[in-house]
Amino acid sequence: QVHLVESGGGLAQAGDSLRLSCTLSGDSSDRYYMAWFRQPPGKEREFVAAISWNGANKYYANFAKGRSTISRDNAENTIVLSMNSLKPEDTAIYYCAADIFPATRENEHDYGSWGQGTQVTVST
Repeated sequence: QVHLVESGGGLAQAGDSLRLSCTLSGDSSDRYYMAWFRQPPGKEREFVAAISWNGANKYYANFAKGRSTISRDNAENTIVLSMNSLKPEDTAIYYCAADIFPATRENEHDYGSWGQGTQVTVST
């Protein structure tokens, strides 16, 4: 069974940058389409970014475009989300997700494996 572990969350100030990592174990990451989601306090989980199996294709939510980069290193079974110009509304628990063939890239229900999440808190 695939196991995902996120790291890199914490406290940040508005305008800072963050770098979140997710490591997959139990299989080879190149078999998995992977994504980042987040859940702001009191809100539903939402899509942030996704990356195809070999990293050739990347997709971003509108709020993430232009200030985020998703990347992967299949040799290390790791994906990374970098986000700059952080805002207080970026405060959320950030989750890594994986699936071999998700029906869509933005629907959380199409991903079968999830990490435990990492908290990101952005203050003014």
